[in-house]
Order: sequence, then structure tokens, then C-alpha cells
Amino acid sequence: MKDSYDVVIVGGAVIGSAVAYFLTANPDFDGSVLVVERDPSYARSSTALSSSSIRVQFSNAVNVRISQFGMQFIRDFATTMQVGDDRPDLNFHPGGYLFLANTPSQAQVLRENHEVQRACGADVVLWAPEDLARAFPHLRVDDILLASYGRTGEGWFNNTGLMWGFRNKARAQGAEYVTDEVVAIARDGACVTGVTLKSGATVAAGTVVNASGPRAALTARMAGLDVPVEPRKRTSFVFDCAASPEGTATINQGRLPLMIDPSGVFCRPEGRYFLGACVPARDPAVDWDDFEPRYEEFENIVWPALAERSPAFEALKVVNQWAGHYDFNTLDHNLIVGRHPEVENFVYANGFSGHGLQQGPAAGRGVSELITYGGFRTLDLTEVGYERILANRPFLEKAVI
Repeated sequence: MKDSYDVVIVGGAVIGSAVAYFLTANPDFDGSVLVVERDPSYARSSTALSSSSIRVQFSNAVNVRISQFGMQFIRDFATTMQVGDDRPDLNFHPGGYLFLANTPSQAQVLRENHEVQRACGADVVLWAPEDLARAFPHLRVDDILLASYGRTGEGWFNNTGLMWGFRNKARAQGAEYVTDEVVAIARDGACVTGVTLKSGATVAAGTVVNASGPRAALTARMAGLDVPVEPRKRTSFVFDCAASPEGTATINQGRLPLMIDPSGVFCRPEGRYFLGACVPARDPAVDWDDFEPRYEEFENIVWPALAERSPAFEALKVVNQWAGHYDFNTLDHNLIVGRHPEVENFVYANGFSGHGLQQGPAAGRGVSELITYGGFRTLDLTEVGYERILANRPFLEKAVI
């Protein structure tokens, strides 16, 4: 490790490694990159504990286009991330997303979202209850008014595979990684000048990128700044079905989608099992080291909703569960990508609120463009910049789960 780098990235999971990859892949960037990661096992990172899905079914065109780029990147990942003979396979499952609405207001949201999605070229269809029943005959649809289904461009994939692919390629392209922790950020007026590590080392920095996930606010405060991001706990459950409905669909080669019930409970196939979760009834910020699952959510929320939706989900058995953290943006639940307007060499890549893996490629590319060119060159992410935080102007997204 040297004592000075053009870019120091705080956090080396999927977002930090995506930034490192796109910087070092760009022939117009000739600087040095250091990634500081406190836990090289990534065992408790939001990346490793994610359900790792991707969808285009958002209500805002920027989010749709972010995921469209993410999907393209995932398709080409093995070739793009090849290092020597290693071609990382993300094992993408093209199951699609299925949103269900059982109230007039929910149905109207699906219709409005669909107009945005189709305007962006997304392959999403709206279904009446009878269409839904034909496609997925295991579902009870008596209460459903409308469904929205992504026929292509949506599914789930290997979460840590995405991160390790970015990390390994970035290192092959010259990025340096160090196992350490940033404990202080030096600042001279309107510029950050470097970081101090827990090991005692000091490193000068031309730009500091905050990619520290749920700890983003801690990192920002070291520079005398702030960001409205806090850790929110999400418990995922893997369960077995006595009579699995996987394979019963009449479309998509029998594969079931990731289904979002009107209750907010979601589930999808996970190998021979299923994976499901819900938004907690109470959703406070938690301690950064609190990873105890909320076991009661399965019995109280997840199982009842699924059993009501399908007889196939009446007899279930949990085989595994874990808790991870959303890097939750308390202003509007959306990503924050951009420079601080007063400290311009401090760059945010935070607040993904559960969408970090699918939005990582676009966010990494966007941050690299800001650093290399001083502005966005491909997809304009100005709407999700830090300025809206200072102005208390939420970037509204109606399709948040």
C-alpha cells in the first residue's frame, strides 16, 4: 500500500468493487485506486446476505433504466469479468417478477408503473385475474384485481458471485485492496484530503468514495458531513413445501416468478426450496452488529399470507433463516449517487435500500464517470444525487419492496 491514491473507496463489497472496476476499466482514467474493506470475508455485508434479485418493474424511468443496464451487465458478466481462465457464472434464473394488486389503489399504481416501464422498452405485461390463473394455476386469484408480470429481463442470481467478479477484475486491472478500517477522514475546508486507518496508517486521497453500505452515515460524519442512511434489519426464510408448485406454471418453462403478494410478503423458488420475506410490522433502525433473525415473522406474517394465496403454501417447513441489513435511505428509500455539492471530492454511493446488487453496475459506472469526466456520460443519475438530500426533496418511487 502506498501513502497516496487518486481515489480511496471506503467499502469493498458490491458497490465499492463496482466503482473500482469501472474506474480501472476506463482508458480515460489513469489514476490509482485503493479499496479499504474492514471484513474481507464479507460475511455480514448487505451483498452476501441479499436475496440478489433484479427487476425492471419500478415507477420511475431512472430506476427502470438502471436495472436494464444491470441486466445487460449480468448477461455479459462471464465475458466481461474474465480473469485468465476464470469466467464467473452468476447462475442467472430468468423467473421474472409478479406483482399482485387486490385494491383499486394498488391496481392503479400497477397501471401507472406499467406506462413508465413500457415507455422504457421493458417487457412487462398486465394481466386480469383469469390470465393470472392460467399462467400460475396454483394461485388463489378471487381477490386479485390486476397483476403485473415481467416476461424477460428479471430474475435472480449469485450475489457474492457479482461482488467477487467485480473485485477480482478490479484487482487484475490495478486496483489495490487492503484489509483495514477507515477511522478518520481529514478535511481542509471544502476538500477531503485523506483517510486514517485503524492500523494507524494515513493515506492521502484525491477523492474519497463512500461505499460503506449501512455504515454510510458513520463514514460521512468522519468528514463532517451527513447522509440519511441507517441499518434496517430484513429476515429471509428458506422453506420447504410439502407439495411444491414449482414446475406448474404454464409459461416460462414451468418456472415460478418472484411473487409480491398484496400484503407485501414475497417469495421465489430457491433450488428445491423457496425463499420468502416481508417488511417488518415495526421497522426501526438497528445496531450495526445486530444480525439476529426475527424468527416470529415467518409464523406471524409470511406463512399466513402465502397460505392464503396458494394451497401449495399451506404446509411449509423452514429449513434456514438469516438476517441482513438494508442501507436504508430514510428520506425516500432510493439510492444516493453523486458528489457532495460543498465538498466535491467526497462522493456518495449509498442508500440503496435493498436494491444494491441490481443497481450496483449502473452506480459503479456513474461514480466512475463523475470522477473521470466530472459528470455523467451514459445514464444521467442527477435525479438521485445528494442535492435532493440537502433540499429535502424526495425522489419518489412507488414500487419499493
